[in-house]
Amino acid sequence: MSTPFAPLPADVPSADRAAVVTGSESGIGRAVALELARQGVHVGITYRTDERAARELADEVGELGVRAAIRQVELTELPGAADVVDALAEDLGGLDILVNNAGITTDSNFLDTSYETWRDTHRVDLDAVFLCSQRAARRMIAAGRGGRIITVTSVHEHLPRVGFAAYSAAKAGAGALCKVMALELARHGITVNAVAPGEINTAMNRREDVDPRELPRPGVPLGRPGGVTEVAALTAFLASPAASYVTGASILVDGGVSLMGVEAGLSLPSDDWRP
Repeated sequence: MSTPFAPLPADVPSADRAAVVTGSESGIGRAVALELARQGVHVGITYRTDERAARELADEVGELGVRAAIRQVELTELPGAADVVDALAEDLGGLDILVNNAGITTDSNFLDTSYETWRDTHRVDLDAVFLCSQRAARRMIAAGRGGRIITVTSVHEHLPRVGFAAYSAAKAGAGALCKVMALELARHGITVNAVAPGEINTAMNRREDVDPRELPRPGVPLGRPGGVTEVAALTAFLASPAASYVTGASILVDGGVSLMGVEAGLSLPSDDWRP
């Protein structure tokens, strides 16, 4: 059997590409959808409860000269919720890019985390990634044009944090899944990568409209939280033909906080971090 090889950048169609971005009515997902649209990509938008925000996003996408499609989905209702990938692919006439962005976070210590909380977190942050990626990959293989699968994980894919047992485990699992998918799907010209944000000003942490410069972070080398457009820029690059030789990576967008390690530990003034 001859060695399969992935398409070169010039072999990847730059026009008439279509993407599905889960959880795209706000925050990072919204920024990703808009950045992809600016690059000429048609965008499938999913939302959980805020239909108005999703429709406003679709209008903005349309103003950029590409098509938008909208579907409501509750990603805890698996496996059926993964049908949204196929539905949006049909709406858009194909699928070249999947961005697994939808996620939930929890904040409870390991000993206090209920099984229900554990399962809810894993359903959205890991199980949905598996099922949606599987649907997308099957379509990409059938189309024979290669593709891009990108999962938004977290700095806590790589680094633990007190109170984040369920979240960290799910994100670490999603990161490992991306690496396996990268190995198995490479022969089909599909690249798979993770984007791992640190502290980003989003609705999830109730700071979506706050200027990052108003939130100094001495423990972060770049000195501030990140913005959603900074995560979107990397995600859109990984979705582009230019990233055709990048696969199996988990790229941190964390202002350098993951580099602090011992420096941060030695600078703590008290035991207040302990649960």
